[in-house]
Amino acid sequence: MSSAPFTHRVLPYDGMDDYLAGAVPFLRAGVEAGDRVLAVTPLASRMLLRDALGTDTAAEIGFTDSAGWFAHPSRTLSDCLCEADAPAWNGRRLRLLAEPAWAARRPLEVLEWQRVEALVNIAFTGTGAAILCAYARTLPPGVIAASRRTHPEIVKGGAALANPLYTDPWAYSTQCDSAPLPAPPPGAETLPLDLPDLYWLRQYVADFARRTPLPHDDLQRLLVAVTEIVTNATRHGRPPIVLTMWADPEDRSLVCQVADGGRWPPGADLGLIPPRPGGPGRFGLWAVRLLCSGVQIRTGDRGTTVRLRLRLPDPADGAAPAATATTVNTA
Repeated sequence: MSSAPFTHRVLPYDGMDDYLAGAVPFLRAGVEAGDRVLAVTPLASRMLLRDALGTDTAAEIGFTDSAGWFAHPSRTLSDCLCEADAPAWNGRRLRLLAEPAWAARRPLEVLEWQRVEALVNIAFTGTGAAILCAYARTLPPGVIAASRRTHPEIVKGGAALANPLYTDPWAYSTQCDSAPLPAPPPGAETLPLDLPDLYWLRQYVADFARRTPLPHDDLQRLLVAVTEIVTNATRHGRPPIVLTMWADPEDRSLVCQVADGGRWPPGADLGLIPPRPGGPGRFGLWAVRLLCSGVQIRTGDRGTTVRLRLRLPDPADGAAPAATATTVNTA
């Protein structure tokens, strides 16, 4: 743990001069303090930052491209938390300038990245990390509005000010799950799991997945994830337990849903925060989030639904189109 206070600030900017006025002092201060300084930006920003900082200062900073860094919400959160782990870097504070990649993201992805921005405020408590997230004012209004709710401080004119719109991270995360899940499409395959045999369950899931262009490695991840979720439903849920699968062409994903009649207690751990060594947390659900492209959970009086999503290759990249979901008789 670091003795320095953890900070998570948003830098809204109108143009590159505005951007540099906030980003350059932040990075330069980190280099001067001996911090471990990282800048996760697109290429254009990176080039401007190098010129503004000068060769010697820029050489002390680790530059990474936004597109690669912001590839998966849970994995990025976990990797970034490892970077902030002070013992791994002889106590050097992590100072991170981040420009999240929002272009071409589907609505579910945007929602999960916004949730991560909120949960950073919990996951990084005690690390001493300093994180500055840059948001261009040309981004979609919803993205800008969410940034004001997920950062405790806002940078204006080079000064950090308390953000009056900041929302409690757990409350924000709960709001992300407030909308009911859309019903499975007509023709989705459904399999009741009265006494699930995990071997045959995995065979069933694999047979369906092989009718889609899901890559082999992703299929193996799906099998591990669905085994974990069905096991949880069997041990902690209530019948009926039902598996439903379909291909979602709009989201370009294979969907595997497990529903049961049980209800999770208020405040239940949804596996949203990386478990820390010796700390609380359910590694099973966290691991499922790492394995899947997306995980949606809803629980209430009518039962609990866990919806797993695995990204299918884009047909524009030459992959075959996903198979259309069809009804099968599972009696």
